[in-house]
Amino acid sequence: MRMDFLTLTFERDAEMDTPLRNVRTNIVQSIRAYGVKELQGAAEQLGHHFLYANLAKAQSKQDVLELIAAQYTLPSHFGKNFDALYDCMTDLVHKSGPQTGFIVVLEHIPANSKFDKEAREQLLDIFRDTADYWSDRKIPFRCFYSFSVARAPKGEEPIEVENEEPMPTDKILDVSPMALRMSSPFNAGYWLTAA
Repeated sequence: MRMDFLTLTFERDAEMDTPLRNVRTNIVQSIRAYGVKELQGAAEQLGHHFLYANLAKAQSKQDVLELIAAQYTLPSHFGKNFDALYDCMTDLVHKSGPQTGFIVVLEHIPANSKFDKEAREQLLDIFRDTADYWSDRKIPFRCFYSFSVARAPKGEEPIEVENEEPMPTDKILDVSPMALRMSSPFNAGYWLTAA
């Protein structure tokens, strides 16, 4: 009886230390309750890939796709459309070998006339479909997003931010085993060279 109590207490304490324990393993949700650094730390602790895209400078669908492609290190043959994005996030990665999981951040999705509500929903649907794809394979895929709401009124220049802090992906400088787990799973050339 005493051993069962200790085992249950230990299991409960271990569960309390698990990052994102209250977040479903395959979901697309608002980032509101989490910070980017907190999510990056959770990915590191869980051994998951961390994919970050800052879309603050995007105005159109093409801008969004180009920024995602660049920041996720998608292959050069990426077709820069939503179907190609889905294919890169699913089949391409699945074929590259076993995956431990993903924490994905889409920060500052544009909210303007060039990237309207329908376009935003289409983008999020791609990530929802991707979450379903990985769920079928029992691989965690959590996507967190935020919308960009501060835009310059028509006819005015956007406000320039000086000394902008670099994005978390700019800080990965080493190629230690931990950094490799945090690197983009889409950089197939890198993985083939490392193998």
